[in-house]
Amino acid sequence: MISLDKTDRKILNLLQADGRMTNAELAERINLSPSACLRRVQRLEKSEINAGYVMLISQEAVGKPTSIFVEISLNTQSEESLDAFEAAVRTCPEIMECFLMSGDSDYLIRVVAADTRDFERIHKQYLSRFPGVARIQSNFALRTVCRKTALQI
Repeated sequence: MISLDKTDRKILNLLQADGRMTNAELAERINLSPSACLRRVQRLEKSEINAGYVMLISQEAVGKPTSIFVEISLNTQSEESLDAFEAAVRTCPEIMECFLMSGDSDYLIRVVAADTRDFERIHKQYLSRFPGVARIQSNFALRTVCRKTALQI
């Protein structure tokens, strides 16, 4: 783990809020020279703390307003079974997140869809065909209460 000082934390918090902020803007906001700021940002980018830069797209704006949380249990939890299932999950473009879980289900998946008919297509085309699936339980989100992309640093 990289050691972070107060200035590093400020940089990370500002860039999480606006990853397109120019180096000049960032330097001004944290009271550093542009060259010193750039060196710090480059050091942070080279460390494991920076997972990358992305543009966040509105699900609603692209016609996929519905989030469905799908719990999946497998027939077996062998390493080969888990690997095969996880490889298959990566092929479905509507699966936004997949977590290996403890508890009643083996996996929790977040799927985005246009509506129930679209989810039925995803279920038939992907979910029910994934290797080793024993049980699928789906829960539709009624409303997003909170969504965060920034970690408290």
